Amino acid sequence: MAQVIRSPKTYDVCVIGSGAGGGMAAKVLTEAGLSVAMLEAGPPVHPEKDYKMFMWPYDLPHRGVGVGGKAAENFGEFLAPNGAWSIEGEPYISAPGADFQWFRSRIVGGRTNHWGRIALRFAPVDFRSKTRDGIGDDWPISYEDLSPYYDKVESYIGVFGTKENISSAPDGVFLPPPKPRCSELLIKKACDKLNIPCIPSRMAILTRKLNDRAPCHYCGQCGRGCVTASNFSSSQVLIPPAMKTGKLTLITGAMAREILVGADGKAQGVSYIDKATRTEKRIAAKAVVVAASACESARLLLNSKSKLFSDGLANSSGAVGRYLTDSVGSSGWGYVPQMEKIPPHTHDGTGGMHMYIPWWKYDRKNEFPRGYHIEFGGGRDMPGVGMFNSVCRDEEGYGTSLKNACRKTYGTAIGFAGRGEMVPNPDTYCEIDPTVVDQWGIPVLKFHFKWTDYELRQAKDMQETFKAIIETMGGEYKTRTDIQGKYPFGIEPGGKIIHEVGTARMGADPKTSVLNGYCQAHEVKNLFVTDGAPLVTNPDKNPTLTIMALSWRASEYLAEEARKGSI
Repeated sequence: MAQVIRSPKTYDVCVIGSGAGGGMAAKVLTEAGLSVAMLEAGPPVHPEKDYKMFMWPYDLPHRGVGVGGKAAENFGEFLAPNGAWSIEGEPYISAPGADFQWFRSRIVGGRTNHWGRIALRFAPVDFRSKTRDGIGDDWPISYEDLSPYYDKVESYIGVFGTKENISSAPDGVFLPPPKPRCSELLIKKACDKLNIPCIPSRMAILTRKLNDRAPCHYCGQCGRGCVTASNFSSSQVLIPPAMKTGKLTLITGAMAREILVGADGKAQGVSYIDKATRTEKRIAAKAVVVAASACESARLLLNSKSKLFSDGLANSSGAVGRYLTDSVGSSGWGYVPQMEKIPPHTHDGTGGMHMYIPWWKYDRKNEFPRGYHIEFGGGRDMPGVGMFNSVCRDEEGYGTSLKNACRKTYGTAIGFAGRGEMVPNPDTYCEIDPTVVDQWGIPVLKFHFKWTDYELRQAKDMQETFKAIIETMGGEYKTRTDIQGKYPFGIEPGGKIIHEVGTARMGADPKTSVLNGYCQAHEVKNLFVTDGAPLVTNPDKNPTLTIMALSWRASEYLAEEARKGSI
């Protein structure tokens, strides 16, 4: 039998995962004086050498898309070290008829190194949506419970925006927003004619100096990672202050295998695989915080079986892995001749939209419940591989005539992406596959996924809205979608938007939920989950800001319970 290496020290807390939820937990807990061991499956990140913020396309041999364009599958070689849809030696399974695509980031900071940094609060109704329309479930906590923690997160990480008093998009603690680009002003003009609100974005990017972080210099390359830490990432904004306390031990290359439980039913620590030596090691801790991402955390809980928890840790309700949702996504684009008239100018700004469209039909009777927001972009972005594919399809010829056509159409495309709420359904969940294991011998996840008519009608409405805005701008909507086929109305496959949440949801009833309102397991009082898994609903807002607010709240609670000796 292989020897298991046990840590000589018992930490106050072991945190699994270093992204938004794990990083926030580490910061709050260490600043409260607790000793924390953090397990991260990936390597450290070194922004000064790993980020490609100022690299030109011609600096890479294949213009950033890799050999045969393969790197484009994972957003290209320019992006900050970000993970992949497919990781060698770490498979996952989709059940017959289920197309779920699982993106994983194995690196310190996780997905926060490259996320879009759209930082939207959930609205009060998002916590009480069942009360409003009778579908799904309400949260065990309210907007009022979480609002002070939204304030704390926004004040600490920096979010730009404006106060608009829109009930579906609560105002927050905002830095000044950047000025709109020409393309965004044209979109707003069209939206005004259609009575669609178009307001400054809420993004976790600094427009003023904050906590010794420099303001954005508007290079427009946030997705590549920011060497100056002007945009938010856990690796640059949460982990460093935790390390400065001297209370954080960061262990990289550590693949969590099982949460260990004692005879009293409490978590005792974590068994993990040291990827460098391929040996099993154990960390002893008085409490465990799981923040490995919604599906990875569900996998860990389901694999943590014992005599006390034969169906997985804290899973007597059977809710672990259930209630899985992703954002509804559908996109499209149009050609706007008016953009040809705009003279060349500095267009960059932040690495993302300066304006967006919040959900505006909340007070109407729609063909679907809940709602969506719209993200958009256009204008003369840095040219990249594939930018002129449609021109090459539409134009005959080559050489000068084709180059002139490219120059004429450069910057005339306006693109839209809808992001809407998926309602949990019984056909969508993840479970442990009975036969397949990864290269570390850990059983893998099997996904079941299905969109319902709620989501398909929502995607249809998105497409109709995109078309209306483009045509109001005097343009031609180019995207063609169909009610038939694998992806009706252009709806993206499950997991593709990378907003999966809900696999260990909180609730007041232990029979139907895994956690209480403090992200604490009903059955294991020293076990907490602080990533996307606790979310009861997945509204039309990107979940990262809410994950951080929930983690801050849960971590303060954990620290206080530890101080009282109640954990």
